[in-house]
Amino acid sequence: MKTQSIWKSSADNLKNVKYLALIAAFVAMKIIVGNIRIPVSQNLNLSLTFILVALEASIVGPAAGMVSGMVADLLAFALFPDGAFFPGYTITAMCGELVYALFLYRKRISIARIAGAKLVNNYLVNVCMGSLWSSMLYGKAFIVYFGTSALKNTILLPIEIAILAAVFSLVIPFLQKHGWLIPQGSLPLKWK
Repeated sequence: MKTQSIWKSSADNLKNVKYLALIAAFVAMKIIVGNIRIPVSQNLNLSLTFILVALEASIVGPAAGMVSGMVADLLAFALFPDGAFFPGYTITAMCGELVYALFLYRKRISIARIAGAKLVNNYLVNVCMGSLWSSMLYGKAFIVYFGTSALKNTILLPIEIAILAAVFSLVIPFLQKHGWLIPQGSLPLKWK
């Protein structure tokens, strides 16, 4: 599918009641699951929200996913404020959805695609963007946050890839049955 048609298809999901209801459910789940986290260090937590973000992005695409990421971040802050509002985190939420959508939306889902999406999300979005925001907010050097975040994301990367592969293997038949994914072929997930 061409890039332009992927964006149009995703934007059209924002006009479809079925998809809007699904996005609203994902927003609610992301807010709830996002508040269940294990602190690692200042402004660095372990969470399972990435599962919901990846699933949603694979179903609704980049445009609708980015809107959902923005809404979820803003609502989460309004309902459960944790410090001062900072728009960088809203951008991060939107970029996370975008990355997963670019790898998984309207594509055959494979372990390689999941691994690629998780790799880009962990290092570009979580480590680089997250370290920049932390540096801006808390006044320490970028490299201080970068090191801690890179270590955490490197350790978790294979575990998160395995979790996403297992979750997608379980939900693909259901998502295909409801027409939310293109036909995927046989399971289990292949590498390519």
